[in-house]
This record gives sequence, structure tokens and C-alpha cells, in this order.
Amino acid sequence: MSGIEATATPNSFGEVRGAGDLEHAAGRLMSKRIIVGYGFWIFLLSDIVMFSAFFATYAVLVGQTAGGPSGRELFDLRNTAIETACLLLSSFTCGIANIGAQAHRGSWFYGAMTATFILGAAFIGLEVQEFAGLVARGAGPTRSAFLSAFFTLVGCHGLHVTAGLLWLLTMMAQVFAKGYRADILRRMLCFSLFWHALDIIWVALFTMVYLMGAAS
Repeated sequence: MSGIEATATPNSFGEVRGAGDLEHAAGRLMSKRIIVGYGFWIFLLSDIVMFSAFFATYAVLVGQTAGGPSGRELFDLRNTAIETACLLLSSFTCGIANIGAQAHRGSWFYGAMTATFILGAAFIGLEVQEFAGLVARGAGPTRSAFLSAFFTLVGCHGLHVTAGLLWLLTMMAQVFAKGYRADILRRMLCFSLFWHALDIIWVALFTMVYLMGAAS
């Protein structure tokens, strides 16, 4: 009888310990999710602060053309409107991709991510074409303080979109290789937040730089 009791006691302790381990693992998972989300929001806020500084610099220097061309003479609103449509539509397809990832629907995820990449790449292509045209007309970033601020602000946003496209390809590769794991879904959510933030910044940029610049 004592031998039976000796073998039964460790089993009972083992079961309690296993339940505690599950609770501890769930707590660590929740803590990691909170830390990742909090850290990424800090990153987004720091990025917004940086763009705010660029916007403020542009607002101060917009009239400093040094006798050169102004935004009214340089900006092509038709081309910029196409860029805006591409980026806003890519935000919609990015949202569909995130829904597809959460639902584990491969056709939704891969199709929408491919559409997002194509639209984002089209945006970058149009922006590079615009920059090349300005430089060819002698309106490069060294022509005036206005153009230096313009190229810095718009170019910084373009670099963020390019980084987002590389991140997009990485997410597609991770889902293809590892499936819809919890950590990958968290990264997908962070990517979606990043992409939508770039759209919001572009709307402010389009309004302040292009629309107001062409009308001034």
C-alpha cells in the first residue's frame, strides 16, 4: 500500500505542475504579444515625429526658391493623383490580405499581397519618374532650399514604401514556409499598421505639398 501511495503522489504533483506550466506559457504568450504591440506603436510614433519635423521644415522653406521654379510650375497633379490612387488602393488590398491571413485563406492572402506589391511598386515607379523629370529640368535637390525640403520629405516617404515592399515579400515567404503561426500573424498585423500609416502620411503630404503647392 505504501508503494502505491509513493507512486501516486508524484503523479498528482505532476498533473498540478503541468496545469501551472500551461498557465505560465499562456501568460508569457500574452506578455509577448503586449510587448510586441507596444514596441511597434512606439516605432510608428517615432516615425510620425520624424515626418512631422520634415513637414515643419518644408513649411518653413516652401517659399525659398532662390529665383528657381516653385511647386506651381513643377508639380504634375495628374501624375500625383495616380500615385495617390495606387497607394490608397494598396491599403485596401493590404487589409484584405490581413483578413485572409487571420482566416488562414491562402487565396485571399497571396492574391491580396500580390496586388498590394504591384500597386506599391507602381507608386514607387511613378515617384522615381517624377524625380528624374525634375532633375532633368534642372530642378534637383541642390537647386533651392524649397527643392531640398521637397526631395527630403517625399523621398523619405518613398524609402519607407520601398522598405514596406521588402517587408511584404518577407511576410509572404514566411507564411509559405511556416504557415499561419501566431508569431507570423503578429508580424502581419504590424506590417498592416505600418502600411496604413504610410497611406495616412501620404494623404497629408499630397494635400500640403502638391495641392497647396500647385495652388499657391
